[in-house]
Amino acid sequence: MSITVLEPVPLTTVQDAGRVGYAAQGYRSCGAADSYAYRLANALVGNDPGAAVLESTLRGPALRFEADTVFSLTGAESPAALDGVPVPYYAPLLAKAGSTLKIGVAASDLRSYLAVGGGIATPPVLGSRATDVKCGIGGLKGRKLAKGDTLPTGVCDTAALWRIITAKHLDRPLRDKAVCRGTHSVRVQGAQTLPLLRTVPGPQDAAFTAQGLHDFTHGIYTLTPNCDRMACKLAGPPLAMHHGADILSDSIVPGSVQVSADGQPIVMLADHQTTGGYAKIATVISADLPALAQLRPGQRVCFTFVTPAQAVQAARQQTALWQQVRNRL
Repeated sequence: MSITVLEPVPLTTVQDAGRVGYAAQGYRSCGAADSYAYRLANALVGNDPGAAVLESTLRGPALRFEADTVFSLTGAESPAALDGVPVPYYAPLLAKAGSTLKIGVAASDLRSYLAVGGGIATPPVLGSRATDVKCGIGGLKGRKLAKGDTLPTGVCDTAALWRIITAKHLDRPLRDKAVCRGTHSVRVQGAQTLPLLRTVPGPQDAAFTAQGLHDFTHGIYTLTPNCDRMACKLAGPPLAMHHGADILSDSIVPGSVQVSADGQPIVMLADHQTTGGYAKIATVISADLPALAQLRPGQRVCFTFVTPAQAVQAARQQTALWQQVRNRL
């Protein structure tokens, strides 16, 4: 069973839950940038939560299914058609052998996900199929997809899976916005409603002045063009520090908010480096990273502080949402 790439796009890669446990050797975790949309795509087709999927940025590829396949689309919604017939997002779908799926440009948001029954079955590297383009490992030969590529898919009894889906009347789009998008907070600024990213202070919040901490939680920050899977560089009120931004390099995690010498925050995403030498004012909680991963350059965000207990509660609430979908199958 396989999928053939008919038309590549600027950036489509194989991603999974990430390469965990190798940071001490300098390997980045990588994995899906929007972990919620990724897990939801797998849940819709009955996969294990860590199965590999395709992640596309801004625009999706054209693909041909070489065998009957159950698939789903989540994340940034683009016009998608199977053999010329429009298909919805957030629903299990059946493609017959030889069918062609074409995905266009997203009207909003940034990253979309395609899961297939059985998952994408490229060879794992260090326990993960996640593509690390800079290291050239994982996915398909450690690179983005190209025209003519063939992607193996995992073992799946497609006919049995589709019978279950149709018997339970699950072959229809999810309608609950919270289930589709996950949960994150917003802040109303005049006539605008902006994403409010919840953060846990530190580990170097003591390096910032009281004014710097105030500006971080009261300012509005704009995503610059210097944003990718590694990090989002923001522009807004500079964050004042007592003795400058440089520290002895220490560990970086997804959501770490480094502040460079110019006082501007940089939020780490899935492809973040393993260590960094800038002071970190806070860490964006895991439940809010999917919202950040879907923002485009030019969009604006705000920050607030929460406690570790509140961060854990938010993560549990988000996990419960996709678990509802998984339990249906």
